[in-house]
Parts: sequence; structure tokens; C-alpha cells
Amino acid sequence: MDVKKLVLVVEDSPTQREAIASLLRSHGFEVISTSSGGEALQYLHEFYFTPDLIVLDVVMPYPNGYEVCRRVRQHKRTQAIPILLCSSQCSESSRYWGLKNGANAYVSKPFYPEEFLTVVRKLLAIEHLVQQ
Repeated sequence: MDVKKLVLVVEDSPTQREAIASLLRSHGFEVISTSSGGEALQYLHEFYFTPDLIVLDVVMPYPNGYEVCRRVRQHKRTQAIPILLCSSQCSESSRYWGLKNGANAYVSKPFYPEEFLTVVRKLLAIEHLVQQ
């Protein structure tokens, strides 16, 4: 039996958060969602929660997505978790800063569901290979 992959969705917009979580659940993923970067960091660093993937919005009240990326990468226990930034900021500079701050991939909103799921699956496949 396959174990469901666990995805942490960090998105301050309730509509976007639910849309992303529903899409992932409908494709067999287990999802935990939070509405802020601070709450996500609390799950990760205080409660020792270790998801298989983090889907992270960029534009949020402090800490924003870039800051959350940096903090995730600073801790040995969480530094290898793949991070997918998902943002309405679609400029090359936003993408550059996202990757520079530790994201593994960047998807602009609005996105096509299949495009998003392809990136999610690729990141999880890479994570699986790294763990072997």
C-alpha cells in the first residue's frame, strides 16, 4: 500500500488555500494548511512536523514566503523539504528571489491544475531519489 504524501499548504487567502488543498486532496495527497508563515514555522520547528512538501505563498504578512524559505533552510531537520512557491507575482525577479531564498520551484497564480500537479510530483520524485 502506498503511503500518502503529506503537503503543508501555507496561504493567507482562504479561497486560494482551500482551492490548492482541494486540488491536492483530490489527487491523493494528505494536506495540512495554515494561513500564515508564522503558523507554518511553528508547526515545523516547535511541533517537529515534517511534511513531504511545502507549498508556500510569497505575499503574506510577516514572515512572507521568502523569509519562511530562509528559515526552513536554516534548520537541519527541515532544510531538505522541497518548497514550491506559488504566487501571483509572476515577474522574473520574483522567481529569481524565490529560488535564491531556497525554493525548489516557483509557479505563478493563476495556474493550470495539471501544471501545478506536475511540479508537485516532480519535487516529490526528486525528494524520493535524494532519500535513497
